[in-house]
Amino acid sequence: MSDKLLSLCIDDLSIGYVRHPVAAHLSAAISPGMLTCLLGVNGAGKSTLLRTLSGLQPPLGGRVLLHPMRSSSSPTVEYEEVVDVTTMSRRQRARCIAVVLTEHPDVARLTVREVVSMGRMPYTGFFGGLSSEDKAVVDKALEQVGIAGYASRDIQTLSDGERQKVMIAKALAQQTPVILLDEPTAFLDYPSKVEMMKLLHRLAVSSGLTILLSTHDIHLAEAFADRYLILDTTLHAISRAALHEYIEEAKR
Repeated sequence: MSDKLLSLCIDDLSIGYVRHPVAAHLSAAISPGMLTCLLGVNGAGKSTLLRTLSGLQPPLGGRVLLHPMRSSSSPTVEYEEVVDVTTMSRRQRARCIAVVLTEHPDVARLTVREVVSMGRMPYTGFFGGLSSEDKAVVDKALEQVGIAGYASRDIQTLSDGERQKVMIAKALAQQTPVILLDEPTAFLDYPSKVEMMKLLHRLAVSSGLTILLSTHDIHLAEAFADRYLILDTTLHAISRAALHEYIEEAKR
């Protein structure tokens, strides 16, 4: 489904754990071709929501839907039926949704190219070799995030910002229409935060990707996101003007 535009639709979703529900009756739609930021105070459930949307954690109720689009200029027109993420196999999900979590997988002693190549596993299997086409996809992902020159380096020799780029390149190598990122600018210095947000915005707009990222940095979100979702007791979209009010409220 990598060549398709997909909207990620949250339909009356309840998240958390049976004995510890986090939020309930959440609804929203995240559209392709724009960068959407998920905001909320610590403990609001941003990470839990992203894990649920990616299929890593089952919902307590409701649905997570992938809604096919005909084109970014006509985002409400379907050309195939809607798919419920919770009914998909792990491989099917991995071909539709890539996720970059705050905690990175243990990839010690691997080169940058080897880590990014792991993004092809939904197509090759765990022990599958890379075809020439797979290698071309990996090369393109490395170039898109500006780390082609690091391909042969041990990932442990990289800075936090460089490692984060590697994880984003791995997500791009999955060729999914939807990418979810949990605090992708955490632990980065400010210039690296700005560079990361510029990169994600460019990827969303130029490639028609549906990108949703969580962040606690409201000012970064204001500067680079196209759309804002606030998670508190519910989930709601706000305008840029309303975001200013939210920022002022957060200062009090």
